[in-house]
Amino acid sequence: MVPVNVKATWTSTWGKRVALVIVGALAVPSLQAQSGQTQSPPPAASQPAQDIPDAPSTVQPPAPKPAIPVPPPGTNRPNEPIPFPGDQPKQANEATQGTSDADKPAPPPMPPVETVPPGSLPRNQINPKQDLYTISTTVNFVSLPVMVRYSDGRPVDGLLARDFTVKENGKPQTLTYFTSDPFELSVAIVLDIGMADVALQKINQTYSSLAGAFSPYDEVALYTYSSTVSQVTDFSGKPARLTAALNEMKLVSGHNNGPPVMGGPLGPQGPSVNGLPVGGPPVAPVSTPPREAHVMNDAILRAALDLSKRERTRRKVIFVISDGRELGSKASYSGVLHLLQTRDIQVRAVVVDSGALPIYKQLDKLHIPDQGRTNLLTKYVWATCGGTPYPELSRNAIEDAYAQITNEARNQYTLGYSPTAATGSSAYRNIEILVDKKNLKVAAKQGYYAIPQAH
Repeated sequence: MVPVNVKATWTSTWGKRVALVIVGALAVPSLQAQSGQTQSPPPAASQPAQDIPDAPSTVQPPAPKPAIPVPPPGTNRPNEPIPFPGDQPKQANEATQGTSDADKPAPPPMPPVETVPPGSLPRNQINPKQDLYTISTTVNFVSLPVMVRYSDGRPVDGLLARDFTVKENGKPQTLTYFTSDPFELSVAIVLDIGMADVALQKINQTYSSLAGAFSPYDEVALYTYSSTVSQVTDFSGKPARLTAALNEMKLVSGHNNGPPVMGGPLGPQGPSVNGLPVGGPPVAPVSTPPREAHVMNDAILRAALDLSKRERTRRKVIFVISDGRELGSKASYSGVLHLLQTRDIQVRAVVVDSGALPIYKQLDKLHIPDQGRTNLLTKYVWATCGGTPYPELSRNAIEDAYAQITNEARNQYTLGYSPTAATGSSAYRNIEILVDKKNLKVAAKQGYYAIPQAH
C-alpha cells in the first residue's frame, strides 16, 4: 500500500490544525504495520516524544527463535552434551588442550582368565560354600522342671536356688538358671477311644472340666487312638476350639468289651449242642480272647514329634487319658522314651477303667497274654517327670485330676545348668536333685539324652 499524505491547511483555525495532526499520527503506524515498511518518524515539531513502547502486532506472528543444531544420529558419544549456539566447538577445545581421542592412551589389556575343572577349586583357595552352609552349634544347657512336696503331698513354696543341689552322673553342677514363675504350656491331649464304652462315656461327661483346666495362654491339640492314631485338632490357644472338638467326641462310642465269650452257643467256635459243634465232627474248644490293637506308643510318638516343633519357651506336656493298655504299636517304648528325654517333653496321665484298679501297679508282673495289660504308662510318667499317673474311677476324681495335672505342669521350680562334661556324647545321663530341707519329696525327670554337637 502507498502511504497516505495528509495535507493540512495552515490557513484554517487552530482547532482544525490540531485535529489533522492527531489523525495523521494515528494513521501512519497502522499503515506501516500492514505494509511491513519502516517509515521515518515525523518531525519533532509535529509529534511529541513518547516513552510508552508499541504493542505487538496482531497481524504477523513473532519472529521464530534460532534453531538448536541437532547432530545426525550416531555422532554424539554417551553422556556428551548437545552443543548450543555460541558454544565453542569441542574440537577447538581439544586442540587448545591437546587431549584429542587420538592422543588418549589405550586401555590396559585384560588379564588372562584361568579356569579349573568343574567341581574343583584352585589351590590354596578356601571353599566359599563352607562358611555359608556349615553351622556349628553346641547344645549345652539342661532345663529341669522340679516339683517339691511335703510328705502329705502339699507343694512347697519359697525355695531358692541355694536350696537345690543337682548332680549329673554323680558330679555336682553349677546352676546358671533358676525361677519359680509359671510357664505357658503346649499340651497334646491323647485320648484312648478303644476303652470300654462305659468308661468312655464317663470320660465324655468330664470334657467341660478338661477344657477349663487350661489357661488362655496355653495351646492345646487333641489326638485320639485305638488301632490307629488320629489328630483331631492342631495346636491352638482358643478355648472355644478345644471345647467344640471335645463336644464332637461325645458322639464317639467305645468298645462293648465286657468279659470275653469263650464258650456257649455264641462262642468263637460257632453254634454247639451239648458242647459239640453243629454240623461237624467234635472239635476241642480253644479259649482265645479277641486281640485288639491299642497303639499307645504310636500315639505318644506322634504327639511328641509335633510338640518338638513348638516354641522352646513353652513347657511341653503329653496328657494321656487311657486305661493303660498297649498292643500292636510299631514304635517301641525305648525309642519313644529316647525322643521324650531328648526334647524335654513330659508325659502325664489319668488312668481310668480297669487300669485304675489297685492291682494296676502289679500288672507288669502278670503280663496277661494278648491284652496289653502292662504298666507302660507308669514308666513314661516316672521317667519324664518323676511322678505317677492318677488312677481314678469316679467322675469327680477324674475332673480333680485334670486340674492337678495342669497346675503341677505349669507351677514348678525350673533349674538350669551347663554340664561340665563334654557335650559331644549322646549317651544317657542320670540326674539327681537334692533339697536342703528335711521330709521333702522331689519329683523330676530321672535323666536325659544329650543332643550331640552339630558340625
